[in-house]
Amino acid sequence: MAIEIRTMREEETPAWLECTTTTFFEQIDLARVAEEVKPLWDFGRVWGALDGELVVGTLRTWASELTLPGAGRLPAASVSGVSVRATHRRTGILSRLVEAEHAAARERGEAVAMLYASEYPIYGRFGYGPASPMATWTIDTAATGFHRPPSGSVEFAPASVETRDAMKVVFDAWRLRQPGEIRRRDFSWDFDLALRESVWGTAWKGFVALHRDADGTVDGYVRYRGEEKWEHRQPRAIVNVDELHALTDDAYDALWQFLAGMDLVKTIRAERRSPIERFPWLLTNARAAEPSEVGDGLWVCLLDIPRALASRAYERKGSIVIEVIERVGTAAERRTNVALDATPAGATCTPTDRSPDLTLDAAALGAAYLGGTRLRDAVATRGSDEHTPDALARADALFATLDSPWCSTFF
Repeated sequence: MAIEIRTMREEETPAWLECTTTTFFEQIDLARVAEEVKPLWDFGRVWGALDGELVVGTLRTWASELTLPGAGRLPAASVSGVSVRATHRRTGILSRLVEAEHAAARERGEAVAMLYASEYPIYGRFGYGPASPMATWTIDTAATGFHRPPSGSVEFAPASVETRDAMKVVFDAWRLRQPGEIRRRDFSWDFDLALRESVWGTAWKGFVALHRDADGTVDGYVRYRGEEKWEHRQPRAIVNVDELHALTDDAYDALWQFLAGMDLVKTIRAERRSPIERFPWLLTNARAAEPSEVGDGLWVCLLDIPRALASRAYERKGSIVIEVIERVGTAAERRTNVALDATPAGATCTPTDRSPDLTLDAAALGAAYLGGTRLRDAVATRGSDEHTPDALARADALFATLDSPWCSTFF
């Protein structure tokens, strides 16, 4: 029987969930979770592959917004819930699901698609590239101090609507200037603070602290969980940082000092942080802060190449014609020529019939788009063709940015 690709109906949610949770080895109450997610999902974005009545593949998206170099923003599709039933692998199902969603996203006017890859080799063939790196940081608080005392004040805050709203104000101001960050869904804040009960997963149990500046304005926050630990009758507690955001260096510095200065704490562990952080420079012993698990974070695919390239800022002046090879469907490929003219004052990018200076794969362009991956490295996967001298070097320099992208929002 032919596999049908279509959007799902609300009443089909348990069958959709059964496919994706089986793939990810989860055991959940399908009926209860379905009732929980129905009011939260846009079912025009929930795709299924059906073999008769059996759901054998899944993919869904939600509407977001990506901050670009230069603080521009673009509407984006956040891709999640991707699975193919183990009995139906290697049959082209994922290719058809991605093709359907990409076509729908273009119709919606979304210029980019984004995801976190469960397995690295999967998504490059669909035009996605690792555009924003992340790392886990571990700080040995017993091995260091800080160069200067904190400023402002830090206070504990209850997990409440008022605290949530204060955190949202800080995050929204921060993400509008942070390349690579995305807009969050309102309900995700309630789940993050356990203000909303969930039957899917474990409820968060932790603490929130807010930083206030000299005028009493909240300009930073940290959400964290404690892990009790003792060794040789000595306290060695671990603080797991779920997120820490600040609008000023003073707020950032003070929040890290707050965490490091708590009684019983020996280790601070912060996952999904930027590999380039300020806090090692605050420490009297920078070696006490160690990054690990450095690797790919957010992956990006450009769905509207001219619009995407024209919307971000460039720190150098340059003009180049790029031929981008995109995968279309399960077999064909599409080649798009665009003329990019960029200056620090602004950029234009238009389709063109001119001969290209450089030919590259769409995934390499997606990887380099935010400036977090060097284009000269990204093209190593599938290669590139230079049609004019030094075209790759010129493009590499054009896409590079001073500020590293970072997305703190996992989905």
